[in-house]
Amino acid sequence: MPPAMRAKQASRADRPGARRSGARVDEPRLERARDTRGRLLDAALTVFEQHRSTGGYTVHAVVAESGISLGSLYHHFGSMDGLSAALYSRSMAALLDTIGDAVEASSSPRAAIFSIVRAYLAFTERESSMARFIHAAPSERFLPAHAAAIVADKAPRLERIVGALRPHVRSGAIVALPEPLLEMLIIGPVAEIARRWLAGAPGIDLADAARLVPERIWRSVRA
Repeated sequence: MPPAMRAKQASRADRPGARRSGARVDEPRLERARDTRGRLLDAALTVFEQHRSTGGYTVHAVVAESGISLGSLYHHFGSMDGLSAALYSRSMAALLDTIGDAVEASSSPRAAIFSIVRAYLAFTERESSMARFIHAAPSERFLPAHAAAIVADKAPRLERIVGALRPHVRSGAIVALPEPLLEMLIIGPVAEIARRWLAGAPGIDLADAARLVPERIWRSVRA
């Protein structure tokens, strides 16, 4: 091809309109991929909730529920374990984002602790299927194989929550502990309340917990 023609074609390819056209071609494809992934994740959560106690949480049940092919599931997630890991990450992200929003809106150290506790309990009641999947995940086989990706996805969300507490630690309002210990001291009791409520344990009322527990946790972490 003559140099002048090559230069002309390169000039056309570099025009903004050419790049925008490529973006228009790619965006519907990306949107379809996001929709497919979302439908598979929604179906997996539905199947888990309906069949968690019967062993019916299987790849074929998810395919039947979603109406999406087995090949597409493998294309997007690699395996049923990959899909489960993605569902865990999505559910945990929803929980941690809810807590992050609440703690960042708090006006005092005490309010920050109250908001963490109550946001966790409210999420558990409102999104019980996701909460149940979160609490069931440690016993599932997919977790170890995908642990690194899950931790990486959780890290910025946990940092947001702990970061909101750091000024209160520096000011002396909240006890100075290693951050993982502080996190467990705040979240641990709430997670156990949620776990037992989700399992149907008698005597666990989330409204009572939201009313009674925040003050006790605040007393345990105030300096």
